[in-house]
Amino acid sequence: GLNFIDLMVRQGNIDNPPKTPLVPGFECSGIVEALGDSVKGFEIGDRVMAFVNYNAWAEVVCTPVEFVYKIPDDMSFSEAAAFPMNFVTAYMMLFEVANLREGMSVLVHSAGGGVGQAVAQLCSTIPNVTVFGTASSFKHEAIKNSVTHLFDRNADYVQEVKRISTDGVDIVLDCLCGENTGKGLSLLKPLGTYILYGSSNMVTGETKSFFSFAKSWWQVEKVNPIKLYEENKVIAGFSLLNLLFKQNRGGLIKGVMDKLLNLYNTKKIKPVVDSLWALEEVKEAMQRIHDRGNIGKLILDVEKAPTPLVS
Repeated sequence: GLNFIDLMVRQGNIDNPPKTPLVPGFECSGIVEALGDSVKGFEIGDRVMAFVNYNAWAEVVCTPVEFVYKIPDDMSFSEAAAFPMNFVTAYMMLFEVANLREGMSVLVHSAGGGVGQAVAQLCSTIPNVTVFGTASSFKHEAIKNSVTHLFDRNADYVQEVKRISTDGVDIVLDCLCGENTGKGLSLLKPLGTYILYGSSNMVTGETKSFFSFAKSWWQVEKVNPIKLYEENKVIAGFSLLNLLFKQNRGGLIKGVMDKLLNLYNTKKIKPVVDSLWALEEVKEAMQRIHDRGNIGKLILDVEKAPTPLVS
């Protein structure tokens, strides 16, 4: 699976970026080739998907058993590689952090991306949830049925949302950061939750350091705790990779994956795969994400031959 965080790693826009040489990638699917001595519940030949703390973009991947899950029989390998990061992130934010319930409203940015599409599908499993989404205008035709109200990512979405829902929304999911933080907080209803789960606006080719960006962002958007208290608003952050690999919550994530696979098996959710790319084409694949050209998930396929370049 190819995720926006991979672009941030490549540019060094994360705290403590790993030293090179480096194999990137945090999720994959494949067939079990070998097992550790104490591993139970899996056999050689099993079809599995897994989280990996780097090194996922490889022909052979090694990861602890707690991060590995069996693939349902009717799920393809490409769907399985598109499943864990996006759906676990979306599920955790909606249900574990923001406590999504019937009748609530959600604003999600990058509604055409992998997480955005997962959020839209999970919201549809709860009655009467209104989903406001922002996306590039060329994606609107393809994703218009997945959200209730769709806005151009360059439009004044704050006014558009308030025109439809005068008191705002219950949940804001922000993967953009920067000026959108203040806008998102302004749209929250009382007892609403704003969750920052990414900062894709950092990947512009201009910002070299996470801290220089954080400093400039913090000067623009100061979050006043007293104001949160007066307005009854919740501000939260979510990082699935930190939860898995730094905070040892693999058991919690396994419970979430069980629920998600049940939703998949009952045909309530289905990962959206944008396109498959050969490993040699990773530059072009990353550019497609950088340009926000994708609808759903990009997959690196080790069995795919590169597409010949037309002279």
